Amino acid sequence: MDKSQKKQVYLFYCAECEDLARQVASQSDLITLQTIKWRNFDDGFPNIFINNAQELRGQHVAFLASFSSQGVIFEQLSVIYALPKLFVASFSLVLPFFPTGSFERMEEEGDVATAFTMARMLSNIPISKGGPTSLVIYDIHALQERFYFGDHVLPLFETGIPLLKERLHQLPDSNKIVVAFPDDGAWKRFHKQLDHFPMVVCNKVREGDKRIVRIKEGNPAGFHVVIVDDLVQSGGTLIECQKVLAAHGAAKVSAYVTHGVFPKRSWERFTHKNGELENLFAYFWITDSCPLTVKAVENKAPFEILSLAGSIADALQ
Repeated sequence: MDKSQKKQVYLFYCAECEDLARQVASQSDLITLQTIKWRNFDDGFPNIFINNAQELRGQHVAFLASFSSQGVIFEQLSVIYALPKLFVASFSLVLPFFPTGSFERMEEEGDVATAFTMARMLSNIPISKGGPTSLVIYDIHALQERFYFGDHVLPLFETGIPLLKERLHQLPDSNKIVVAFPDDGAWKRFHKQLDHFPMVVCNKVREGDKRIVRIKEGNPAGFHVVIVDDLVQSGGTLIECQKVLAAHGAAKVSAYVTHGVFPKRSWERFTHKNGELENLFAYFWITDSCPLTVKAVENKAPFEILSLAGSIADALQ
């Protein structure tokens, strides 16, 4: 895009996204960081102040959010609802990880689809002077979730896959890469973006009370196999996939997920431990969509961070 057509953006951010916000701002001299005083009253409820609010009139404003726990959602929503009402020219919300995305359907009466609840909350962001809010989300768990949002927001679904493809081309064995999917859902989600790589598709079959991972199609023998999925929680499925792929002759196995959620420090089961002859994964790539995980796994093999900063900067234009 011609620089004359680009816009100056004032970028606010939540406390845990400060490092990512600084990286985003470093991508462009048209992005200026702005600050918020995040304080609490004695009873624990938020006491928030948006600095330089008067200067925001007529400006393009964005907010970088991280809904990493229920405890931080309310304070961030309070700011997200307030910013468009400061007579800004436009408002964009960047929520790299949509945290309830895997709870998107009801399987029996009584289930609560919290993805829909979260989408309704975000759909009620006030319209700014420039129109509906632009909502930027990376690799949402199910593409049909775009239809959960109302007309007051314009969801823009981005992906971290280009970052993975760039990294794979840098590897010394880049001509020996096979992409594996842990299930049909991941294949449907990502195969068109990775169709120039040979592929392996796994699935889970029930044997008695257990669900066993099997290779459904493809041959990993002799290749560096990279398992691709949108997110990881405990990592159990990835480990079972690795074992099956190795048993079928994979030279080595790596993994990529856009969102490294890793509750209860479950990332620890993947770290390379001194003295172990067999570390399961050669590389484990995640993006910086979950800032708390990024801090936890910093400088710990096999983890590498593929930053969304450049993609976010582009999306803000």
